[in-house]
Amino acid sequence: MTPARDGRAGRVFVGVGARRGAGAEEVVSLITRTLAEAGRVPGDVVALATADAKADEAGLRAAAERLGVPLLTYGAGELAAVPVPRPSAAVLAAVGTPGVAEAAALLAAGPGGVLLVGKRKSARVTCAVAGPGPLSSASSPSPSPSSSSLLDGPG
Repeated sequence: MTPARDGRAGRVFVGVGARRGAGAEEVVSLITRTLAEAGRVPGDVVALATADAKADEAGLRAAAERLGVPLLTYGAGELAAVPVPRPSAAVLAAVGTPGVAEAAALLAAGPGGVLLVGKRKSARVTCAVAGPGPLSSASSPSPSPSSSSLLDGPG
């Protein structure tokens, strides 16, 4: 990911969560519908972001590849430190954080990031859209190397 791409106006970050085995079609479909609510298109997406626990989900990795963006991952502790408007006891029990989609989108958007569209759900997927806030720099939204990872799609 290059700073030039991150620094362009209108770029957004999509946080995603998924039940085990959710397919790329469902992920991309929900992302597309959610982006439309914000007046955005898939080409505006800089990165998908999720929990470390979901990093191996084929549907998430394939969705990132289809969108041509990296899949950023964050640890449960990092995600739990981000206040979210709609925390979930079920997600807390399963992943160790009260929210994945909204928290991951906000972390990826950087300091001062703002939710453009809160958590939306399909049968097996959740997503949220965040944009950089006034405190965000034009530098890469890469998570810290000590507790997060950047997963590039194949090829």
